[in-house]
Amino acid sequence: MADAEGGISTPMLLARSRHASVRFLERYARPGVDAVARHVAERDPAARRRS
Repeated sequence: MADAEGGISTPMLLARSRHASVRFLERYARPGVDAVARHVAERDPAARRRS
């Protein structure tokens, strides 16, 4: 599910997938390694201070 990698919120993912439970959503929303690395880099306080 590309939206999960794009930073879409959990409630929006649930609504778009028509799942009522995060447990079912977890089956499809598995961000890849690149998406996780991007997420970490964007939220790294040390990196933000250097900018």
